[in-house]
Amino acid sequence: MKQAKRTGNLGEDMACQALAQAGYQIIERNWRYAKGEIDLVAREEETWAFVEVKARHGRKSGYPEEAVTPTKLTRIQEAAENYLAEHNLDDVNWRIDIVAIELDHANHIKSLRVLKGLTADED
Repeated sequence: MKQAKRTGNLGEDMACQALAQAGYQIIERNWRYAKGEIDLVAREEETWAFVEVKARHGRKSGYPEEAVTPTKLTRIQEAAENYLAEHNLDDVNWRIDIVAIELDHANHIKSLRVLKGLTADED
Protein backbone atom coordinates (compact mmCIF):
# COMPACT_ATOMS: atom_id res chain seq x y z
CA MET A 1 0.00 0.00 0.00
CA LYS A 2 1.33 3.43 -0.89
CA GLN A 3 2.32 5.85 1.87
CA ALA A 4 -0.37 8.39 0.91
CA LYS A 5 -3.08 5.69 1.12
CA ARG A 6 -1.76 4.51 4.50
CA THR A 7 -1.75 8.10 5.78
CA GLY A 8 -5.28 8.59 4.45
CA ASN A 9 -6.58 5.45 6.14
CA LEU A 10 -4.86 6.39 9.39
CA GLY A 11 -6.32 9.90 9.15
CA GLU A 12 -9.83 8.51 8.64
CA ASP A 13 -9.43 6.24 11.69
CA MET A 14 -8.27 9.22 13.76
CA ALA A 15 -11.07 11.41 12.41
CA CYS A 16 -13.71 8.79 13.28
CA GLN A 17 -12.39 8.56 16.82
CA ALA A 18 -12.22 12.35 17.28
CA LEU A 19 -15.67 12.91 15.82
CA ALA A 20 -17.21 10.15 17.94
CA GLN A 21 -15.64 11.71 21.04
CA ALA A 22 -17.15 15.06 19.98
CA GLY A 23 -20.62 13.51 19.81
CA TYR A 24 -20.91 12.65 16.12
CA GLN A 25 -22.43 9.34 15.06
CA ILE A 26 -20.44 7.81 12.19
CA ILE A 27 -22.91 6.41 9.64
CA GLU A 28 -20.64 5.33 6.77
CA ARG A 29 -17.02 5.41 5.66
CA ASN A 30 -15.89 5.83 2.06
CA TRP A 31 -19.34 6.10 0.51
CA ARG A 32 -18.92 5.90 -3.25
CA TYR A 33 -21.08 6.82 -6.18
CA ALA A 34 -20.40 7.10 -9.91
CA LYS A 35 -18.60 10.45 -9.76
CA GLY A 36 -16.83 10.36 -6.43
CA GLU A 37 -16.61 9.49 -2.78
CA ILE A 38 -17.35 10.92 0.64
CA ASP A 39 -14.77 10.02 3.29
CA LEU A 40 -17.22 9.98 6.20
CA VAL A 41 -20.96 10.35 6.51
CA ALA A 42 -21.90 11.29 10.06
CA ARG A 43 -24.57 12.93 12.15
CA GLU A 44 -24.16 15.55 14.83
CA GLU A 45 -27.51 15.58 16.59
CA GLU A 46 -30.03 16.29 13.80
CA THR A 47 -27.49 17.58 11.27
CA TRP A 48 -25.91 15.31 8.69
CA ALA A 49 -22.21 15.97 8.13
CA PHE A 50 -20.37 14.96 4.99
CA VAL A 51 -16.78 14.89 6.12
CA GLU A 52 -13.62 15.27 4.07
CA VAL A 53 -10.53 14.06 5.92
CA LYS A 54 -7.11 15.48 5.10
CA ALA A 55 -4.07 14.12 6.93
CA ARG A 56 -0.51 15.23 6.28
CA HIS A 57 3.00 14.86 7.59
CA GLY A 58 4.44 18.36 7.84
CA ARG A 59 3.42 21.53 6.07
CA LYS A 60 5.62 21.49 2.98
CA SER A 61 2.41 21.27 0.93
CA GLY A 62 0.54 23.67 3.21
CA TYR A 63 -2.06 23.03 5.88
CA PRO A 64 -4.15 19.90 5.28
CA GLU A 65 -7.39 21.88 4.88
CA GLU A 66 -5.82 23.92 2.07
CA ALA A 67 -6.12 20.82 -0.12
CA VAL A 68 -9.90 21.26 -0.06
CA THR A 69 -10.26 23.65 -2.95
CA PRO A 70 -13.50 25.28 -4.13
CA THR A 71 -13.62 22.65 -6.91
CA LYS A 72 -13.26 19.86 -4.33
CA LEU A 73 -16.00 21.43 -2.19
CA THR A 74 -18.30 21.48 -5.22
CA ARG A 75 -17.61 17.77 -5.79
CA ILE A 76 -18.29 16.96 -2.14
CA GLN A 77 -21.53 18.95 -2.26
CA GLU A 78 -22.63 17.06 -5.36
CA ALA A 79 -21.77 13.74 -3.67
CA ALA A 80 -23.68 14.78 -0.53
CA GLU A 81 -26.74 15.67 -2.59
CA ASN A 82 -26.54 12.26 -4.28
CA TYR A 83 -26.24 10.52 -0.90
CA LEU A 84 -29.27 12.37 0.45
CA ALA A 85 -31.33 11.55 -2.65
CA GLU A 86 -30.28 7.88 -2.67
CA HIS A 87 -31.20 7.52 1.01
CA ASN A 88 -34.50 9.46 0.72
CA LEU A 89 -33.32 12.10 3.17
CA ASP A 90 -35.45 15.04 2.11
CA ASP A 91 -35.54 18.25 4.12
CA VAL A 92 -32.70 17.39 6.48
CA ASN A 93 -30.08 19.83 7.73
CA TRP A 94 -26.65 19.02 6.39
CA ARG A 95 -23.22 20.51 5.92
CA ILE A 96 -19.73 19.72 4.78
CA ASP A 97 -17.08 19.40 7.48
CA ILE A 98 -13.35 19.04 7.10
CA VAL A 99 -11.12 17.18 9.54
CA ALA A 100 -7.56 18.48 9.10
CA ILE A 101 -4.88 16.36 10.75
CA GLU A 102 -1.18 17.07 11.02
CA LEU A 103 0.95 14.07 11.96
CA ASP A 104 4.52 13.81 13.23
CA HIS A 105 7.09 11.36 11.84
CA ALA A 106 5.78 8.62 14.18
CA ASN A 107 2.16 9.11 13.00
CA HIS A 108 1.11 10.79 16.24
CA ILE A 109 -1.33 13.69 16.00
CA LYS A 110 0.35 17.10 16.17
CA SER A 111 -2.96 18.85 15.54
CA LEU A 112 -6.48 17.86 14.62
CA ARG A 113 -9.01 20.50 13.61
CA VAL A 114 -12.69 20.00 12.81
CA LEU A 115 -13.83 22.75 10.48
CA LYS A 116 -17.59 22.88 10.19
CA GLY A 117 -18.28 24.06 6.70
CA LEU A 118 -21.09 24.61 4.29
CA THR A 119 -24.70 23.97 5.19
CA ALA A 120 -27.56 23.35 2.82
CA ASP A 121 -29.05 26.70 3.91
CA GLU A 122 -26.05 28.69 2.63
CA ASP A 123 -26.68 28.00 -1.04
